[in-house]
Amino acid sequence: MTMQAQLGDKTFTLERFPLDQKNRSLQAWDSADEYLIDYVSEHHPDCRSLLILNDSFGALSCYFSHKQLTVCSVNDSYISHQAAAYNLAENKISAITFSQLDSLSALPEQVDLVLIKVPRTLGFLQYQLSELSEVLAPGTPVIAAAKTKDVHNSTIKAFEQFIGETKTSLAVKKSRLIISHAQGGYKAADFPVNWPLEGTDFTISNHANVFSRDSLDIGARFFFNYLPETNKAKSIIDLGCGNGVVGLMALSRCPNANITFVDESYMAVESARLNVELNMEAKYEQCSFVENDCLSGFERDSVDMVLCNPPFHQAQAVTDHIAWQMFKEAKDTLKEGGELRIIGNRHLDYHDKLNRMFGNCKLLGSNKKFVVLSATKNTGML
Repeated sequence: MTMQAQLGDKTFTLERFPLDQKNRSLQAWDSADEYLIDYVSEHHPDCRSLLILNDSFGALSCYFSHKQLTVCSVNDSYISHQAAAYNLAENKISAITFSQLDSLSALPEQVDLVLIKVPRTLGFLQYQLSELSEVLAPGTPVIAAAKTKDVHNSTIKAFEQFIGETKTSLAVKKSRLIISHAQGGYKAADFPVNWPLEGTDFTISNHANVFSRDSLDIGARFFFNYLPETNKAKSIIDLGCGNGVVGLMALSRCPNANITFVDESYMAVESARLNVELNMEAKYEQCSFVENDCLSGFERDSVDMVLCNPPFHQAQAVTDHIAWQMFKEAKDTLKEGGELRIIGNRHLDYHDKLNRMFGNCKLLGSNKKFVVLSATKNTGML
């Protein structure tokens, strides 16, 4: 993996997180980062305070902190926060004027310039732009960057709706800038979104950056048919919990279980917390909610079951390293005889992965698109 990044006038060593991922061909910065840096250096050389949104692995934070600007980086990703802090330290950049906020925190009001890496989800972009509209002084420049293929008419309309008059740049290395200026005045975005969970009396609340924000996704719907229903399970983890519907259903079917909801998205974990509080308040004390890089730091041999619908992308990159990490750390965290139960797309061949890792894998159910698989920890086979 290429780790030496030439950004502006300096070379940085930048690592992509998690550090032990198998796909080492992916790098921690892209041409959109380079374009933003070059544009700011040319057009805003006197900027002293900077707000950065969605800096995936800290490339922008490293460059502008190196320039001794006051930098506040806002992200919905726990892993991105880890990566930025790590890369600043590895490049021996002082973090005295660097701070990080999660996506649900109040934004700083006094900044000279806002930089945005355009997120995958339009709703999340709308939410972020709405939050900016509330705090930015009129005339504050807002400059976003993305791969050209990810800049759509809806992207431009969002900037025009929440920020102000907007234009785009020419493409450079397949990336493009979106340039706008705050016109002043708060424009609300309708988040979180609430909807009824089919077949139940539950109402689901979703923050803007949560997968399948407006309805139950088809994978979770199929997974519901194969969730545990027992009094025996004492500890269950909903790994990659999203809005928490899988853990919520497990809580309703396993009344004695303590459920831990884990995700790397701050908005996902908060959505899960809200959904337990709204729908099963009496069992709220049986639940915990954790932002984390998979199950890093969890006690080994400590839980009865892990339920998981693993992602196969990280930001814009399609990759299976997160699923591998989830499976490995689930195995470490499970007690002897504990079970990992997952749902995945048929073509991803998780059956083979689990067989190699656990020494066993059982097919619980399948349809044309998904499989539900179970693997049991048996330390005698390690």
